[in-house]
Amino acid sequence: MAKSRFSHPADTPHAPTPAETDAEARRAGFVLPPEAVAALARYMTLLLKWNRAMNLVGRAGWPDVFRDLVADSLHLAGFLPRLSLPRAPLCLDLGAGAGLPGIPLRALWSAGDYVLVELREKRAVFLEQAVAALGLARTRVWRGRAEEVTAALPGLGLGDRRADLLLSRAFMPWPRLLPLAATLLTGGGILIILANEAPPDATAFAPSGFALGEVLEYPSPARPRYFWALTREPSIPPLKMSLVASSSA
Repeated sequence: MAKSRFSHPADTPHAPTPAETDAEARRAGFVLPPEAVAALARYMTLLLKWNRAMNLVGRAGWPDVFRDLVADSLHLAGFLPRLSLPRAPLCLDLGAGAGLPGIPLRALWSAGDYVLVELREKRAVFLEQAVAALGLARTRVWRGRAEEVTAALPGLGLGDRRADLLLSRAFMPWPRLLPLAATLLTGGGILIILANEAPPDATAFAPSGFALGEVLEYPSPARPRYFWALTREPSIPPLKMSLVASSSA
């Protein structure tokens, strides 16, 4: 029986065309502008090229990378406008790694300033290459420890300030993350945790000074995934928690 070209990583092209990327996005329920489709195709091509030497995303081919990783960013781009963020927020993406969710997210959501925070030198170099290749506006890479990023912001031209938005995908367990997030966020700032499970009861976050806000459940190939939006106190009143299944941005 003939094998599908999407069956194994070895069979898949390392350079997805915009047309192929658009088709994959539509299968996942997303209708994207042409410029975003082209940017995603360039990103996946660069990611898989570097992956041969750095093992950024394992042995996955580009369709698997899209379905299991990039699609998270597309859901996130639809989720962020629902939150109470400033018009031009400062976002810190902690432990940015291979640029997920940040690089695909910035191809669709360009509000404010965005800093990809990554300690590892080779990954930081990859992130700089990806940001430049996609021409992502107001998107910077900073190499160093997350605990030190606030002090580095003036040197990035972002002034002496704290973040309005933090993103964390597998950066560290949430009980350890919250005390750090409290030092990086402004009052009323929002931490979004990308998780594989629903959040615990809202009372679990109160001792660290956070209120659980909106929660989004969305589909992924293996099992549902979640965004937890946590607001740093003192802040706006927490939003009522809601679980909203979605298959498109």
